[in-house]
Amino acid sequence: MCGIVGYIGFRDAYPIIIKGLHRLEYRGYDSAGVSLFDKELKVYKKAGKVSDLENFVKDTDLGGTIGMGHTRWATHGAPSDRNSHPHSSGNRKLTIIHNGIIENYGIIKETLSNKGHIFKSDTDTEVLIHLVEDIQEETGLDLRESVRVALTKVVGAYAIVIMSADEPDLLIAARKGSPMVIGVGKGEYFIASDATPIVEYTKNVIYLNDNEVAYLRREDLLIKNIDNTVQTPYIHELDLQLEMLEKGGFDHFMLKEIYEQPRSIRDCMRGRIYPQEGKVQLGGIKEYTEKLKNIDRIIIVACGTSWHAGLVGEYLIEEYARVPVEVEYASEFRYRNPIISEKDLVIAISQSGETADTMAAIELAKEKGATIFGVCNVVGASIPRTTHAGVYTHAGPEIGVASTKAFTAQVTVLTLMAFYIAQQRGTITQSKLIEYLTELDSIPELVERALKSTDHIKEIAERFKDSTNCLFLGRGSSFPVALEGALKLKEISYIHAEGYPAAEMKHGPIALIDDDMPVVFIATKDSSYEKVISNIQEVKARKGHVIAIVTEGDTEVKGMADFVIEIPQTDQAFVPLLATIPLQLLAYHIAVMRGCNVDQPRNLAKSVTVE
Repeated sequence: MCGIVGYIGFRDAYPIIIKGLHRLEYRGYDSAGVSLFDKELKVYKKAGKVSDLENFVKDTDLGGTIGMGHTRWATHGAPSDRNSHPHSSGNRKLTIIHNGIIENYGIIKETLSNKGHIFKSDTDTEVLIHLVEDIQEETGLDLRESVRVALTKVVGAYAIVIMSADEPDLLIAARKGSPMVIGVGKGEYFIASDATPIVEYTKNVIYLNDNEVAYLRREDLLIKNIDNTVQTPYIHELDLQLEMLEKGGFDHFMLKEIYEQPRSIRDCMRGRIYPQEGKVQLGGIKEYTEKLKNIDRIIIVACGTSWHAGLVGEYLIEEYARVPVEVEYASEFRYRNPIISEKDLVIAISQSGETADTMAAIELAKEKGATIFGVCNVVGASIPRTTHAGVYTHAGPEIGVASTKAFTAQVTVLTLMAFYIAQQRGTITQSKLIEYLTELDSIPELVERALKSTDHIKEIAERFKDSTNCLFLGRGSSFPVALEGALKLKEISYIHAEGYPAAEMKHGPIALIDDDMPVVFIATKDSSYEKVISNIQEVKARKGHVIAIVTEGDTEVKGMADFVIEIPQTDQAFVPLLATIPLQLLAYHIAVMRGCNVDQPRNLAKSVTVE
């Protein structure tokens, strides 16, 4: 969630930090701040946007070649200037920025307060920097050792950076449960929550592991673990281009990312499907082929949009690989005592690869002996480094908080996994696999065609932009698409929306339908088509307004719906990849017309790295 940027080197730190904070705005935040050293330690912070911070500091001294910056998403303490990061020690010689939650901060705060420490904020973070100060003063240990000892006393998750007025050529960074990456330059180092602020300056990065502490000077880097053992870091080369982080002429990142889906879906499949041979090849899980032949069950764990993708995966895997599948909210899975055996496969899905609840679910499943696969977009993130094996989605950076191309990329990968497992278990014929893969290979072009409905979708958006509620209904694998469509609308337009299986409408939601209620149906021509038509008639009989996603050329639904949006004909297996496109565009255009901040919806963060 919160964004962290740090720099030590030969350049002015402030421009690098402020640009980095702008790059991290997609993570979600409510305040921003910077700490710089140039003859003295300076702290500037402000509730609001990064631009508010820039206005606040424009007439101040911003010199210095070492510094750090932060965007905060409130956990402990309301959004305010005083709760913004960085926080300072009581003697004002130390500053800290922090992403995560210190769970035992209350006990530590009480102990320090009894010793005379005075706190100026409501945050757990300020308690941590006072703890470091207290250890220094009581033990006489140097800053490095004081930080290490302090971290052995805290419970929770953290990614921190610390600066000291007494050691102005040193940055200390540490992580446990929250992401942190270090960029390696010549005579300079960069620190960030993810690689987006770094790619402009270096392609060489180190992903800090849990319980590691990094000590950065201009000419050297030392990494130790919490037990004080020196670690040998592995330097990764970023496969990330700067232009991927720009809007590229689009009004919003979300719109750009919607239109990138033909490419991102193609990139997901590249080198993995061979339609003429009827073969799926997934190198990331190849060594587990024998395991896949003998698994008893698959459990998919995920949160939010990734959970919806998992539901689509459930339909596909059960249909083609004939393996029982359960889809679990990671946040619920981790807090019960699930029955898991060594013959189970757990698939963890996360765009960022840093979702805290999903990470905890992985650890729980590992303890019980399951094999864990990851489906992730970010190379080098925590989940692909924690799981036994997995498949990257290769969707490219997704900056908009509301996931679009991440969803279709995840569905694409799960489709490939369904066919791959079916291939290994012999539950699909070669001729059928050739047929399906040939159709799947054409999906990027069909998505291109689906995107051409945008002008018609704008007209529908204009009609319903002032609605207060909306229902989304679908059957089979279109039910998760309905859930995802509802989530997109509520996330970015703040219209209350719910997704249901269409057959469940009579079990409650039908009571809501009147002449003010828009109802979106996924009504493509598949095995449930006639049933969905009956549901549409039930809504029309109660004066509801029907928006239907239909197969090109459909005349029957067109004759009863108020509005129809056509998508190209495809096999039922691939309808989710096409039907979600108009729902993304509908949510986007309604949100824009309502004046909402599409890329940074209120209260939301791109990557939920705390509970």
